Amino acid sequence: MARTREFDTEAAVSRAMDLFWTRGYEATSVRDLTAHLGIGQGSLYAAFGDKDGLYRAALEHYRTTLAADALRSLDEGTDVRSAIRALLVERIRIGVGHDGRGCLATNAVCERAPADPTTRRTVRDIQEAGREALTDLLRGAAERGEISTRHDPHTLAAFFVTFLGGLLVSSKITPDARTLEPLVEVALGTLD
Repeated sequence: MARTREFDTEAAVSRAMDLFWTRGYEATSVRDLTAHLGIGQGSLYAAFGDKDGLYRAALEHYRTTLAADALRSLDEGTDVRSAIRALLVERIRIGVGHDGRGCLATNAVCERAPADPTTRRTVRDIQEAGREALTDLLRGAAERGEISTRHDPHTLAAFFVTFLGGLLVSSKITPDARTLEPLVEVALGTLD
């Protein structure tokens, strides 16, 4: 008879996500993970296959929780500029927080994407979801006359996703929100 799993896998994935986010994939060993999660190596392998499997689960958890929450926040803005400003500023604050640990998705793509197509695909999915949500938001704003129609909403959305990626890489180099936040106003100028 197979043994039943004696730990909460969702909580384990969330804790692993925090550890990978803080230390990175390469600097996090299986020993680090088992100690941080309070599980045995056999349990980790039984639940996730290996370190890569747990890393993929952590990235997926990030995509379905924190990244999804950021997109939901777009609906809370009173106007398109406020919504995009709030999204970008909040991402900057996350990026510079915890001594500049950055954004997990950005860290993943910088560290793993060249050698790991699964990581690249997951981060691309996160970016595509952001681009789609921003495209819808920008299209509606253009139809209401809130923003200029000189740029296609899809192209503007792609610009903001690319801009955000650059900001998040910059937050690793200069983890100072006061330095990065003024750049948001420059980017918002593309809506005029």
